[in-house]
Amino acid sequence: MSEKVYDEDLELLGGAGPNLDLAWLGHNLLGKWADVRLASRGLAGNPDYQGVTGLSKEDHRARVLGQLKLLVAKGQVHRAYPKLFGGMDDHGGMLAAFEELIAADPSLQIKSGVQWGLFASAILHLGTEYHHATFLPDALSLAVPGVYAMTETGHGSDVSALGTTATYDLDTEEFVIHTPFRNAWKDYLGNAALHGMAAVVFAQLITKDVDHGVHAFYVPIRDAKGKFLPGIGGNDDGLKGGLNGIDNGRLHFTQVRVPRTNLLNRYGDVAADGTYTSPIASPGRRFFTMLGTLVQGRVSLDGAATNASKMALQIAVTYGNERRQFAPAAGAEETVLLDYQRHQRRLIPRIAATYAQSFAHEVLLEKFDSVFSGEDDTDESRQDLETLAAALKPLSTWSALDTLQEAREACGGQGFLAENRLVGLRADLDIYVTFEGDNNVLLQLVAKRLLTDFGRKLKGAGPADLAKFALEQVADRTLTGSGLRRLGQNVSDMGSTSRSVARLRDTSTQREMLADRVETMVTKLASELNAAKKAGRAEEAFNERQSALIEAAIAHAELLQWEAFTNALERVRDPQTKQILTWVRDLFGLHTIEKSLAWYLIQGRLSASRAEAVTSYVDRLISRLRPYAQDLVDAFGYGPQHLRAEIATGVERERQDEARAYFADSSRRFPRKESVDTKPITKKPAAE
Repeated sequence: MSEKVYDEDLELLGGAGPNLDLAWLGHNLLGKWADVRLASRGLAGNPDYQGVTGLSKEDHRARVLGQLKLLVAKGQVHRAYPKLFGGMDDHGGMLAAFEELIAADPSLQIKSGVQWGLFASAILHLGTEYHHATFLPDALSLAVPGVYAMTETGHGSDVSALGTTATYDLDTEEFVIHTPFRNAWKDYLGNAALHGMAAVVFAQLITKDVDHGVHAFYVPIRDAKGKFLPGIGGNDDGLKGGLNGIDNGRLHFTQVRVPRTNLLNRYGDVAADGTYTSPIASPGRRFFTMLGTLVQGRVSLDGAATNASKMALQIAVTYGNERRQFAPAAGAEETVLLDYQRHQRRLIPRIAATYAQSFAHEVLLEKFDSVFSGEDDTDESRQDLETLAAALKPLSTWSALDTLQEAREACGGQGFLAENRLVGLRADLDIYVTFEGDNNVLLQLVAKRLLTDFGRKLKGAGPADLAKFALEQVADRTLTGSGLRRLGQNVSDMGSTSRSVARLRDTSTQREMLADRVETMVTKLASELNAAKKAGRAEEAFNERQSALIEAAIAHAELLQWEAFTNALERVRDPQTKQILTWVRDLFGLHTIEKSLAWYLIQGRLSASRAEAVTSYVDRLISRLRPYAQDLVDAFGYGPQHLRAEIATGVERERQDEARAYFADSSRRFPRKESVDTKPITKKPAAE
């Protein structure tokens, strides 16, 4: 059957739809590191690596520490490290493997990330040969469980303003680590409350009375018996809203001395005489370069959150395809939940969003691997990687919380039972929106990058280009403000919904609409902020437009997801599978536009009738994709051993079949039901 047949109306197919190549799609969704993911899923499906519902905080922590030791024994932790240390220099594969551990227990995924993605990785990327030889082997083997001590009680996202100091003592050739006030305590640190033996501590490096900014230091914190070393104290963060298999805690330092050589000195060093040197002259660039080496935390959270959404949808759609409620007529069979339009609206657009996130994450992961493998390690590539991670991580983590909550509600009381995983995953994923960069702060970084790129574009423009740009802005305001754009759409929108959305189904039109929103928002912000800067009120103006900046960054990230999905469609060879995935992509794009219809209406980009047509076509796409919902979520590839939700095992179908058989048994006598008069009650007219 040719691709042309799968057009707007399924009537062309005689009422039949295309078929989905489920095996191909499932393998394609695994991405470049398919074999690595499958191997990690094999571990996640093993009960030895899984969380146990109802464990106490103490027992959960002990279990997860034991599971980390199993990962070491299985050789699962060295993949990203140099061959000298038993690794494979496979940076993308390392993250792909860790992301899949969320199916076993998010606490395991995050604690392993603390040990090998943050603590050991900081030694590798911020240290030099001495640190690699001295500290890295024990970090990799788990002989030294480690703490990544960056965040402070008073400063989380604003790392440059950390209060902890590391002052060089020329006489002893030591750094003195000190937390001078309570808000400078290191806080929320994995491994700090119980298991950590050493920490990579971020502090302001001071030598010869000059503060050279934040640097990282290797600091032992406990002895072999688990007792704090002199000058070091701390406490347990206690029971949290989720991730209670991780011993988060606080640390503080009182004049703690470490050798000069414990400075992780790849980007900044202090000689014995106290002289500071760095291969990067600019303090600002040096700071962001150091932090940029640790971007993998954001990358892995983007992937893990997307995986959590996949599991939630697989559970909810499976249950929604089996659970029945309310009969359309007396004696008729009850209706499957997923046949209700509202139920479809709750879940199917989220399937589309999760597909977009999955394809976008693969782009991010490959970008990360190319930078850290050295294949494309330039300043520009690192900046692009950091911006991409800062754009995608907020959307996927917010989406995971939204999807888990909607999936929970869609499963009713069954979804609220811990045995069906949804409430536990929702609790564990809650913190993902905050750590490794608060989502709102990350999106401000994205917005600043958009404004910077916009400024560079205009800075390099000649007089003719600037004149053309100004003319386009004036023309746009005139067209939108006069109503001419809206009038033209009102004329063209007359007729059927099919004709009014014909252009909206076009790939180039969807991209134009999504990109136009980003460009318009950034252009407006750049103009206003530039004017404020000239007026001497740049800081106030930036704060006044903070929400608008974040909205622009979100729009940019949504465009990136849409583009990743669209590019992924080019790899699909089977025309029927491509048609179904194109519908999924269209649903993601048009639902994204639908969520922002107010903006498109206010800006004159859509008329009221065309905006209404967008919603009509979104509903039409949802209905069209309903027969494929189960296949689309089954393609995510998580088995019963990963989901571990009773309602996703087919048990509801068995219950429905049992009930059906009960009522179909003609040998069984049933009491006659009282007839119910459904006619409306009418009052007799009052007596005259």
